Amino acid sequence: MTLPTAPPRTLKNCPAPAKLNLFLHVTGRRPDGYHLLQTAFQLLDFGDTLHFALRDDDRIERSSALPGVPQESDLTVRAARLLQTAGSEKLGRPLAGADIALEKRLPMGGGLGGGSSDAATTLIALNHLWQTGFSRAELMTLGLRLGADVPFFLFGQNAFAEGVGEVLSPIETPACWYVVIEPGVSIPTAAIFNAKDLTRDTNLVKIANFSKAPKSFGRNDLQAVASALFPEVFNAIEWLKKFGDARMTGSGSCVFCSVDQEHQASEVLKTVPPHWKAWKARAIAQHPLAHLLS
Repeated sequence: MTLPTAPPRTLKNCPAPAKLNLFLHVTGRRPDGYHLLQTAFQLLDFGDTLHFALRDDDRIERSSALPGVPQESDLTVRAARLLQTAGSEKLGRPLAGADIALEKRLPMGGGLGGGSSDAATTLIALNHLWQTGFSRAELMTLGLRLGADVPFFLFGQNAFAEGVGEVLSPIETPACWYVVIEPGVSIPTAAIFNAKDLTRDTNLVKIANFSKAPKSFGRNDLQAVASALFPEVFNAIEWLKKFGDARMTGSGSCVFCSVDQEHQASEVLKTVPPHWKAWKARAIAQHPLAHLLS
């Protein structure tokens, strides 16, 4: 006789991968102030790592320090509480609390989606541990309440995004490596989107347009504003242009360019000026936790 196994109470070493915006066009603005976008999201094999353990009470606690981010405003804590409430309502019973430990590698204000990715990984992991049974689509709906980029990380694969970033279509992107530079500045997203000289009327494009030249398609409409406000972003882009089509990701501040092979990325890293932090990452096709989504 085989006894049923108890559900797990811990999930360790859960990846929260970074993303790049291979291009980012601002195509309009809604009456509520949100900007309409078109972008291509690329997942990377580099990011934060989270660890989860269920508690014997109902408290959600962050067990690792994150300087400058109070627990109450941490997206991982907010994501856990949101799922705990929704899961309790769905199952008709209270859910256990959870301890969340976060190993932070992605810079805040870098345009790499770090906080959104952490929130998505939290929803995926706790949906599994709590056995709340939410589908991928249901988690994406919850995730949108936390931020426009969260649904992408729950989508589970590289995507062409429209709307405010929540209308997603799967895309194939080239197998390559990226060199990413952190210029040493943290850029508030609001400072870029509120700028008077931000381009807000770029013409709509189709996925097929992007697919013809995914490594060099379009531009980042936020880059000109960020470069003017933060000269280090401009300097990093100009320096990286020696090695390829360098551009900024998201609303900044990180900049990137692609190379075909890992050894090429390693060679570029050897020459990066010491006042910048830089790293290499491989393009990946799926979220590392996609197998936990249904």
